[in-house]
Amino acid sequence: MKRAIGWLLTLWAMGWGSASFAAEAKPAWQANWEQTLAAAKKEGKLNFYVGRYGSEPLLNEFRKEFPEIKIVTVNGAGNTLGTRIITEIRAGHVVADLFSGGANTNYEVLYEGKALDSIKSLLILPEVVDESKWYEGRIRYTDTEQRHVLVYIANPTSSGFYYNTNLVNPKEFKSYWDLVAPKWKGKIVSQDPLGTGLGASLQHFYYHPELGPEFLKKLFGEMQPTFGRDRRQITDWMAQGRFALCVGCRDTAKAKSQGLPVDEMDQVEWKEGFNITSGGGSISFIKGAPNPNAAKVFVNWFLSRRGQLALQKHQDLYGEDAPNSRRMDIPKDMLVQAARMTPGRKYFDVSDPKYADMTPMFDLLKQIVKVKEGK
Repeated sequence: MKRAIGWLLTLWAMGWGSASFAAEAKPAWQANWEQTLAAAKKEGKLNFYVGRYGSEPLLNEFRKEFPEIKIVTVNGAGNTLGTRIITEIRAGHVVADLFSGGANTNYEVLYEGKALDSIKSLLILPEVVDESKWYEGRIRYTDTEQRHVLVYIANPTSSGFYYNTNLVNPKEFKSYWDLVAPKWKGKIVSQDPLGTGLGASLQHFYYHPELGPEFLKKLFGEMQPTFGRDRRQITDWMAQGRFALCVGCRDTAKAKSQGLPVDEMDQVEWKEGFNITSGGGSISFIKGAPNPNAAKVFVNWFLSRRGQLALQKHQDLYGEDAPNSRRMDIPKDMLVQAARMTPGRKYFDVSDPKYADMTPMFDLLKQIVKVKEGK
């Protein structure tokens, strides 16, 4: 009997020791994730201010996995949402947990306005923090501290230029400098360059060593373009033949499908290379967020393989084509051809933090617009 009891005690001790070892052996990230998920379910809510990539089909995929977390979205233009977040913070009433929108709003308005906490500190899942899964083997942050503004999209774009197919032959263009030839003077319509919508294209022109400030002076000054704030309206003007070229038009694919004479200059092999833009695809964590754990769960899901697959599967809030995720371990064949990067092409990635400071660029543009308007 004593021997049997001794064996039982030994087996019990071995079982307890194994259980203790198993508990101790649990990876730190897993314990962190489980605690975060439990806390997020208690919060039960996420306030998501989103400019483009917050369509219901995309968010519904998150809701299926985490039904205990209710997502409340506030949609709108990036600069409008950025201003609203700053206003709420200054009023002592922080509402937003996360902001997803243009990298320019994230940097110029929120980061420089001291409104952001570290989004890098939210990353938990191994597949998210593994930088080998991301474009160029890195998670791209645009801020100089490399932890506040995370960019998740790399959309290749020809130039941000569009044209009336009855008035322009795209084969005439080999270089961006061809766009500022004297023949196009007075025949260009553009989104207001002092807004935030053209930020990525402007950074490309301003910082590219073969273009620079002189190109901007010619394009927005000497060419005497007409500026418009409504991107759909300037597309209509181009379609009507009032202008031959357009900078920053919207809905051109839809207009083209309706038989209107408009197209994007995506077939031109620009000598200076192609621009990679975040296209409204950067995300940040608001300082003092009321639901930090829910924010952490969403960010890790969204930047995971399944989250970025969902992003590539669904159109954005404006009904435009799904974007190219910076995650490289997901298939790209679901994307339209224009959204895929072409092997062998030169790309200029404006999300590089050394191009983040747009103050000198906008100072130049203000001077250009002031001279153009005769002020």
